[in-house]
Amino acid sequence: MKEINLSKERLLYLKKRRIGLFLVHFTRILTLVLFIGLWEFLARVEYIDSFLFSMPSKIISTIKNLTVTGELWLHVGTTLYETLLGFIIATAGGTIIALILWWSEFLRKVTEPFIVVLNSLPKIALGPIIIVWFGAGTKSIVFMAIIITIIVTVITMQNGFLATEKNKILLLKSLGASKFEILTKLVLPSSLPTFTSCLKINVGMAWIGSIMGEYLVSKQGIGYLIVYGGQVFRLDLVMASTVILCLLAAFMYGAVAIIEKLLLKWQN
Repeated sequence: MKEINLSKERLLYLKKRRIGLFLVHFTRILTLVLFIGLWEFLARVEYIDSFLFSMPSKIISTIKNLTVTGELWLHVGTTLYETLLGFIIATAGGTIIALILWWSEFLRKVTEPFIVVLNSLPKIALGPIIIVWFGAGTKSIVFMAIIITIIVTVITMQNGFLATEKNKILLLKSLGASKFEILTKLVLPSSLPTFTSCLKINVGMAWIGSIMGEYLVSKQGIGYLIVYGGQVFRLDLVMASTVILCLLAAFMYGAVAIIEKLLLKWQN
């Protein structure tokens, strides 16, 4: 295996880059630690009301109690299942719809105003209708996650498909390529960055949808814990549930980031 000899300038650049990345990660961690420490200190000296704002030690204690009783895994599992199912269905369905609209210009022009209206519609307004359609259970929550995510997917992917360079499309047409060949050989590969960006957006949208659905109808899940904690004035439970939700969303976003790297590596 050949050794690669790098110039001094290149080595210096790589060293500066590593130092820069380290400083970024270190500053992030330091900021978080300082924030948590300041929060705990202000609550303990009663500068802020620990009943209203809770405190990190109470949040950790609440999460520990939820873990010991087994409630944590039940609620986390429920919300994670609903979110992932809504995420997968909405992403796949939205991408397929966007492909159909790219394929048919007539259909795209007909549906454009309807998509705009659906995107601007507050989905929470459909809550009572969704409950009547699917009942007060998991189906309603998953459907809420789907309708919030799928329209964004359609718009994002459609814009990605339409952003394909016109000159390249004309070149392929001049070479006798069919529309299907243009789609598979040019449009889909060039839209891969848009798709990975759409995945990242959909992570947040799917979590919003599932939690919003749990606010309305659930008897278990992270959203249910937040609502229940607010009703009985257990703000430590509300804050603990919010922290758990942030961690789950971060892990899911990290998984999508790994998928993005694999897809881009495969494309190259």
